[in-house]
Amino acid sequence: MAENSAPEATPAKKGKLKLIILITVAVILAIALSVAGTLWLLGGGLPGMGDDTQAEDDVVVETFVPTAYLNIEKALVTTVQGEGPQRYAQAYVAFSATDPQALAAAKLHMPLIRSQLVMVLGSSSFAELQTPEGRQGLAENMLVTINQVLEQEGEPSVNQVLFRNFVVQ
Repeated sequence: MAENSAPEATPAKKGKLKLIILITVAVILAIALSVAGTLWLLGGGLPGMGDDTQAEDDVVVETFVPTAYLNIEKALVTTVQGEGPQRYAQAYVAFSATDPQALAAAKLHMPLIRSQLVMVLGSSSFAELQTPEGRQGLAENMLVTINQVLEQEGEPSVNQVLFRNFVVQ
């Protein structure tokens, strides 16, 4: 009788294949558990589990609020400080605000605001008004003055002062 050695080689290959599959599954399971544990320890929780109402409360809904403008029709004209001959400044000004009530209040108190703005413009120096930085500083000073007047009257504030036309001579 002849001996058959072929069946002994086949079971050895099946054993190695099962071992490789078992090690691969164990590695994948270990990676998945480490990722889940990291998420849980960092406080993020696991996706799809936990209380999602807190995440809904944290969402802030931003709405678009258009800017409105108020033009001062008459120019602000005054003398400015300078050496040599007398110098003049003329400024056409507009206000911008996101609250229409602020512009309505500015229109209501326009005589007081115009008076204060002429004082601010007149206290500026000629050399300062010739530079872009000086005009920007003047716009900021005018904004502070306008908002002080509106605050005294209990009204909302204006966001920005814009020069529509600006001349110094």
